[in-house]
Amino acid sequence: MVEQFPLISVVTPSYNQATFIEATIKSVLNQDYPNLQYIIIDGGSDDGSREIIERYQEHLYFWCSEPDQGQYDAINKGFSHASGQIMTWLNSDDMLCPWALRTIASVMIELPQIKWLSTLCPAYWDYHSFCSNIGVTNGYSLEAFLDGYYLPPIGGKAFIQQESTFWNRELWNQAGSYLSTDLKLASDFDLWCRFFQHTDLYGIASPLGGFRRQHFQKSRNMDLYSQEAVDSLNKLRKIKGWKPHKVRKTLLKLKVDQIPKARKYLKLKVGYVGKRIYRMQKDNPKAYWTVEEYRYL
Repeated sequence: MVEQFPLISVVTPSYNQATFIEATIKSVLNQDYPNLQYIIIDGGSDDGSREIIERYQEHLYFWCSEPDQGQYDAINKGFSHASGQIMTWLNSDDMLCPWALRTIASVMIELPQIKWLSTLCPAYWDYHSFCSNIGVTNGYSLEAFLDGYYLPPIGGKAFIQQESTFWNRELWNQAGSYLSTDLKLASDFDLWCRFFQHTDLYGIASPLGGFRRQHFQKSRNMDLYSQEAVDSLNKLRKIKGWKPHKVRKTLLKLKVDQIPKARKYLKLKVGYVGKRIYRMQKDNPKAYWTVEEYRYL
């Protein structure tokens, strides 16, 4: 059975997250995915996290608890021990949806042209692990990314949810095989910038993972995140020779897209082109994955 599933490497960085880390661990292990490398890199926690991790150590491919240089250093360390064909990381207060790993494996086996993908329906957990809501992302494209579509704090419309984003090893290697440790918060966005230099991001309507809202998280500092993300985005814009689409920019600024009769026309004429993974023949054993292109705003 293991041979039918690609090896997936999941890395969890952690430091003093005893309140949440067991739920994170269970969200990965309870999927019973038959070909999993789960790696936990703890930064030397003193709040009981180590003892929680030890309870699951027989199910872990590798783990350690020792001082490091922060979250992104820990993730890099974890990936240095990984050999999976498919990769992701999951922070120690977030959780995967129960079907995530099998869904990703199935898609990437059937559609080898897909090098990375993320959900169009991001989930959010509250402090106590209840699902607070499921969001909607209209689509993904390089053009939208360059326009700043995925920078909500400064005018964008959506995030690329890190907890729901998976990629293959080939793309990881093409992008340099690292997360930047020079950034404090937006190293995920910086990685997306490097991924977009090589291939498109595909969307799937299935929720895959979720972000936990809790009052101690570093990501509440959105001003710093935005500043770091824009710096990385500007580097990509320079590489791609980006210039804004003047007509689309003007129409969106005037909020013409909010007029129902105009929106369909605008999507057709100036909409971004997304690639969506779609399940065909869902009601019988011959069901399969396919990709459709569509326009969105």
